[in-house]
Amino acid sequence: MYPEFGQDPRNLRLSLTLDEMNHFGNLSTNHSSWPILLMIYILPPWLCMKRKYIMLSMMIAGPRQPGNDIDMYLTPLIEDLRKLWVEGVDVYDQSVQQTFRLRVMIFCTINDFPAYGNLSEYSVKGHHTCPICEKNTNYIQLKHGKKTIYTRHQRFLKHFHPYWRLKKAFNGQNEIESAPKPLGGHEV
Repeated sequence: MYPEFGQDPRNLRLSLTLDEMNHFGNLSTNHSSWPILLMIYILPPWLCMKRKYIMLSMMIAGPRQPGNDIDMYLTPLIEDLRKLWVEGVDVYDQSVQQTFRLRVMIFCTINDFPAYGNLSEYSVKGHHTCPICEKNTNYIQLKHGKKTIYTRHQRFLKHFHPYWRLKKAFNGQNEIESAPKPLGGHEV
């Protein structure tokens, strides 16, 4: 999709990940820490997740979660990443003893659903939380627990997947519909 970026194998592809971290394993603590990590994806798969190749780019710490205010914290990082994508920076390559223009791309983000909600400002609570199903999200409100559970996930599997036969694991019913199509750019 970006041939100019792909021509130089030294350009970096990064993954951005964030999640809340609880230091003491106590869920009632009144402190919140959100490490924001960048992982390099031009390395072989067995090295990508090694500690020495993961960069802690930022730590958001405070008495409460950043919530939707996370944009304020991420702005400097996004500005730097945008500069690295658009303009790049000059870097010296010792192996060939020359300077080249390094560019960086965010390849993917890895986070849990609550962090996804904060990053995208998408509602991940309530009855319509699925970003694919939107208003067609299937849910059941439990009577005594007041929890919402989401059903009909079988339809996201391939039709010959072994789980299709596990009727009891999926609400006791056979699924006949196929997965909804993701929304296009115009619909979003």
